[in-house]
Amino acid sequence: MDISGASAIVTGGASGLGAATARRLAARGAKVVVLDLNDQAGKALAEEIDGEFAKADVADEDQVRAAVDAASAMGPLRVLVNCAGLGIGARIIGKDLSPIPLKDFEFVIRVNLVGSYNCARLAASAMAKTDPLDDGTSRGAILNTASAAAFDGQIGQTPYSASKGGIVGLTLPMARDLARHGIRVNTIAPGLIDTPIYGSGEQAEQFKAKLGESVVYPNRLGTADEFASMALEIVTNDYMNGETVRLDGAIRMPPR
Repeated sequence: MDISGASAIVTGGASGLGAATARRLAARGAKVVVLDLNDQAGKALAEEIDGEFAKADVADEDQVRAAVDAASAMGPLRVLVNCAGLGIGARIIGKDLSPIPLKDFEFVIRVNLVGSYNCARLAASAMAKTDPLDDGTSRGAILNTASAAAFDGQIGQTPYSASKGGIVGLTLPMARDLARHGIRVNTIAPGLIDTPIYGSGEQAEQFKAKLGESVVYPNRLGTADEFASMALEIVTNDYMNGETVRLDGAIRMPPR
């Protein structure tokens, strides 16, 4: 799929996996809307890649619709990459035997799963209204981000794993829903990726090196650019559809 001159939306695009993906898409000729809640970083990246910044909560219909409209004004919307996400580490019951607050579980589900679905449905609606590409059928591609935790969830990850497992579960039926409109849907399930979440400095580097030892090969954390490289291939490869790809160096997460 040729994305040159088309518009794209990257959620969570101000940093980490989203920022690396936004740069890759822009380098391929797409006009990228960086969707994030971080004004400063989002605006800076949008200026860097000659795109637009949209401040939006991914689970807010009106805010995401405005971002979709902004992207459509820049060119036919062909690409959505959902990278926005978060996690809360907590066991389902604590040491004092009290249950995890339900609001914590609901918050993670709202951002990671509901947010991804909300962005996908609104972007898909806009994509379906575009003229097809030269092959006469292709109109766009949606790429979601799950996690190795969808398959190998660790202690304290029930909210996060549930949200990411939901993304894996919706991938194939969403691809089937949108096939008639020429829109492909895929998911990347990354493992341990080096992003700003780990912090910086000597202590952070030592921690990341220790984490990397658990990866089968290469024995290190992945990089945001490696994720972005995979994202670009999946978005532009016309025969890639309905699939979840683990990008994790063959790691299988232990219980803790």
